[in-house]
Amino acid sequence: MTARSEIPSAHGSATLRPDTVVVSGGRPAPEHDAPVGPSIVLTSTYRGSGGSAPADRAYGRYSNPTWEDLEDVLARLEQAQLPALAYASGLAAIASVLSLVPVGGRLVMPRHSYQGSLALVADLESRGMLTVGTVDVADTEEVVAALDSADMLWLESPTNPMLEVADLPALLAAARARGVLTCVDNTFATPLLQRPLEHGADVVVHSVTKYLAGHSDVVLGAAVTSDPALRDRLKGHRTLHGAIPGPFEAWLALRGMRTLALRVERSAATAGELARRLRQHPAVLEVRYPGLPGDPGHERAAAQMDGFGSVVAIVPAGDVAAVEAAVDGVRVWTPATSLGGVESLIERRRRHHEEPRSVPETLLRLSVGIENVEDLWEDLDRVLSGIDR
Repeated sequence: MTARSEIPSAHGSATLRPDTVVVSGGRPAPEHDAPVGPSIVLTSTYRGSGGSAPADRAYGRYSNPTWEDLEDVLARLEQAQLPALAYASGLAAIASVLSLVPVGGRLVMPRHSYQGSLALVADLESRGMLTVGTVDVADTEEVVAALDSADMLWLESPTNPMLEVADLPALLAAARARGVLTCVDNTFATPLLQRPLEHGADVVVHSVTKYLAGHSDVVLGAAVTSDPALRDRLKGHRTLHGAIPGPFEAWLALRGMRTLALRVERSAATAGELARRLRQHPAVLEVRYPGLPGDPGHERAAAQMDGFGSVVAIVPAGDVAAVEAAVDGVRVWTPATSLGGVESLIERRRRHHEEPRSVPETLLRLSVGIENVEDLWEDLDRVLSGIDR
């Protein structure tokens, strides 16, 4: 986490490292008796008279100071030259970016992606809005070959839930050479571990719900770009479709981000230790985690990321019923969807009908939180050892 934020802070020109930005960004001006933390601005409209200027706030669907504090910090973390755009959910941000694909245009995306993205793209395709080609994102040649007739390349790396790692510099360069717009969903990595704009991405999206907010108590999304024309189009889509965040949710997300660096560091260290132990567990057939030497994505992740993240996927022995019983039997882990919170979550991904059939039926996605590693291990070991093999 050594890259510096190139966007100056709102109250000075110093460039800061990301783990300082998450603490110091989005705060009020340093004046005598000013509050240390930002306020929540709860309003549906703003005072004004006569003609309105483009910079006027005017109405609550257009602008809110509380969103802007969050957007400033996100932009600085992603090394963007423009403020980020906050949305009502991660899927709202995804929908906004997909609106950049021309009607009838072609989208290329990983076959293993966030199920909300897959479901939304399937809906758009069923209505003739676009066509989609799915690829093995770890196969660089396959992805590049699919770009010749594409309008947008959508990337996840690591992918959800299979944790495949894309060669981001190569794929983004190939897309740019062909005039293909690119977007990277950076939710799993967070800007602390990976900054796709540095590799040439046009847009980055986040489910702020996950690691950024970090406490499983808000639903928010964000899109980040350094291209003024793209940002104007995305902001226009957000405004017209009403996909705006609530001020209270934006404030909670910014408060959660204050501990992002600590949470990512702790959870990633624990995830790595659990992955190493799980690889040796007799009830586990396969472990997917880019931090493991020998994992298919390890070398790429080590080269282009500042860490390996906090999601581990395992394929236990046993049938679906046995694996579901193991999930139901946990005491420290929480059986639930989502990820990136302080608590550790576990779920069988194929219980969701949108999940691709290429995901193993018994694959468990583990979102590692910040609990004691031994408590997490003992709970996992107990339920996995109880699987009838």
